[in-house]
Amino acid sequence: MMRAVVIYESMYGNTHEIADTIGSGLRTAGWQISIVPVAAAGSAVLTAADLVVVGGPTHAHGMTRPGTREGAAEAARKPGSGLTLEADALGAGLRDWLDSLGHYQVRAAAFDTRIAGPSLLTGRASRGIARALRHHGFEVLAEPESFLVSRENHILPGERERARQWGADLAAAMTAARTRPTH
Repeated sequence: MMRAVVIYESMYGNTHEIADTIGSGLRTAGWQISIVPVAAAGSAVLTAADLVVVGGPTHAHGMTRPGTREGAAEAARKPGSGLTLEADALGAGLRDWLDSLGHYQVRAAAFDTRIAGPSLLTGRASRGIARALRHHGFEVLAEPESFLVSRENHILPGERERARQWGADLAAAMTAARTRPTH
């Protein structure tokens, strides 16, 4: 049985929900799936996986930084914001985690959540995630993917279905890639 781990960073829960949904798409292909917050993503999780899917929110055109995570917390603290921080939102983010990685010969994919709009204006954390994964030896199987949210912090209609399908498509790409070795 193929094993995948979906590692995510999430501020308000949207990226966590998209990670869960990508996992459900992989699960439909009969995969064993683990959905892991970045704070719990140690080396044992990576070495046990056939596929590593990594995603986070887009902040200031890329991956989060301590300052952007604190800004997200401040926004959640404002009266009437309607925002609730994830339990580990202020811990180390994907950028920190990726910087700490060694070399892994595992297949991977990258995703992000971002405000709807042209990526030139919004940025895309997934591009930086994919670049960092390649730097650490991962073979990135698919183009980085973005899943869109509204300015009011709601996942847009159709994005959950796209995330589920993307997970299923990753499983299909892995099936095709199994016939060729990693680097």
